[in-house]
Amino acid sequence: MIHILQLNPSANGAGSYLPVAIQLIFAVGLIVFLVVLTHLLGPRRKTSDKLASFTSGIESHGDARQPMAIKYFLTAILFVLFDVEVIFFYPYAVNFRSLGWQGFGAVLMFVGFFLCGFTYIIKKGALRWED
Repeated sequence: MIHILQLNPSANGAGSYLPVAIQLIFAVGLIVFLVVLTHLLGPRRKTSDKLASFTSGIESHGDARQPMAIKYFLTAILFVLFDVEVIFFYPYAVNFRSLGWQGFGAVLMFVGFFLCGFTYIIKKGALRWED
């Protein structure tokens, strides 16, 4: 078994994925085993409290379809947008030596576009809460 797992790592064949497949099989098998085990060994007391929907202990009142300010959604979407853009800095940080000046120029261009977008949303007042 150990000989099978010690395949040539530079090989591009399907055999190079064998350790990953074995780990995936073990992980899924463990999950299935634990779910079945807890289902078989766990208590089965169905009370009205357990069958009720969970509401965090707060009694609900009113209609759930109340209008909400768009500023919350706009701020959340802008956060996700700029957060994802910042994630793209990670590959550059890992490979900055091998990318050289051409990579540095590309990152400067990316930062320029990033700052243009940020300046645009500031000028449009997307982050102003007084309105």
